[in-house]
Amino acid sequence: MNIGMDLGSRALKMAVFQAGQLIETKLIESGFAPHQLAEAMLRPYSPRQVMATGYGRHLAHKIFAHGVITEIKAHALGVRYFFPEATTILDVGGQDCKVIRLDRQGKVVNFQMNDKCAAGTGRFLEIMAATLGFSLAEFGSQALASSHEAPINSMCTVFAESEVISLKNHGVPAADIARALHLAVVNRLCSMIRHLGEDSQLVFTGGVANNPAIAVLLQEKLGVEVAIPHLPEMTGAIGAALHAYAMDGKPRCD
Repeated sequence: MNIGMDLGSRALKMAVFQAGQLIETKLIESGFAPHQLAEAMLRPYSPRQVMATGYGRHLAHKIFAHGVITEIKAHALGVRYFFPEATTILDVGGQDCKVIRLDRQGKVVNFQMNDKCAAGTGRFLEIMAATLGFSLAEFGSQALASSHEAPINSMCTVFAESEVISLKNHGVPAADIARALHLAVVNRLCSMIRHLGEDSQLVFTGGVANNPAIAVLLQEKLGVEVAIPHLPEMTGAIGAALHAYAMDGKPRCD
């Protein structure tokens, strides 16, 4: 048995592999003491290898993990598990977003990451949904229900929230504002994708891939197929587990 742990900014994800096959996944909120929670997630298991990725990977390595793998490589491995021919990956998580380009053999050849600002991430969408009075589950469907959009000039979370409140107070329908916010996020993501060069297919991972409006608008804006793996938020953990499986039996340097 081999386990991959993705210690993200908002959630802890665990993928369990047995004989090279995914048999179980778990996800919990990170909380105040994520490494203690991660250790608790591992207690029912007796893995041969545990590989950590995500923001907390290095501390996890000091405490319980056998090794680490970068988020970029973990997502490349996780995506190739579901889409063996994939060459372009968009991952949008709670606090960052990244575009990854692979060669035909699955090796990472380039990437771009937005990890300095919450704009365009899951946290941005979460705050905007709350400002409009929607749950995250409702937010995307409301955006798709509208064919109009209100002007949103800022992607800064603080300024965008002020704009949303102003638009609400001027009587702009919430669905129109929701559509505008989703389009603003998608335009930002498309700029990152085009910077690395467009492809015929885009594989969309991370928790934000569960938002139907982002996927639909990406496909409309880019004119390419947007493929979403099963459990897109687990892609990093799955990649880490695959790396653990590949390293099983090899001597460790830690």
